Amino acid sequence: IVMLHGCTQSADDFAAGTQMNRLADEHGFLVVYPEQAAQANHSKCWNWFKPQDQGRGAGEPSLIAGIVREVAQRHGADPRRIFVAGLSAGAAMAVVLGETYPELFAGVGAHSGLACGSAHDIPSALAAMKGGRSGLPGLNTVPGAARAPCSQAAQAVPVIVFHGDRDHTVQQTNGAQIVQQALDAHAAQAGAAGLRLSTHSGVAPGGRRYSRNVHTDAEGQARIESWTVHGAGHAWAGGHASGSFTDSKGPNASAEMLRFFMALPRAGSA
Repeated sequence: IVMLHGCTQSADDFAAGTQMNRLADEHGFLVVYPEQAAQANHSKCWNWFKPQDQGRGAGEPSLIAGIVREVAQRHGADPRRIFVAGLSAGAAMAVVLGETYPELFAGVGAHSGLACGSAHDIPSALAAMKGGRSGLPGLNTVPGAARAPCSQAAQAVPVIVFHGDRDHTVQQTNGAQIVQQALDAHAAQAGAAGLRLSTHSGVAPGGRRYSRNVHTDAEGQARIESWTVHGAGHAWAGGHASGSFTDSKGPNASAEMLRFFMALPRAGSA
């Protein structure tokens, strides 16, 4: 599982907050934490909003994909069981990676993130974060943004989304846009088959209420899962207080993403 931190975070900070290493020890998988350099972005954000970092074969998606391939080869990981997840800017970049490298990533986890192609520069990124859709769907008509590939996603990569409904940094409408983008991609790929929706709700051990929508295919396989954490802000649900941007009261996003990923068929398999 590739874990992409949010703005101002480090790999160590993100590891502490998500507790993904503990799950890796329990279940026997590798975790990779690429870290953004301050020279590439002063706030250490992944540059998900730049056209040159939204395509295949160049920019940050290419760098991260290269890291993932090298680690997988070096440690003998199953190349069909590689997943990517992130928080905020890291979630936005995870969605970009699912679109640009669908043969590499068998599933995507997006916590408090944005859809692929949501922006083409910093002003449009800030507008998208506040719930504006300045980058969609006309991104490819914006001067200088011709290389951005995914204002309309084409790759039906399975995705699990978490978002707090009190998130005032990245509005919840962005999580809904990730889901809609995935639904559109699945509809285009599956034709009339479509996906079946089931809804669930509950209360996490920490006290946060949540709603969960699950979209399954004809075989009953979950392809899109979306969690709304009620009353939560811009923070990793179920996270540990030793890391920044965490909410210990919510459902355990790390464990739920792992469950979703492990239940998926291997990438490239029928």
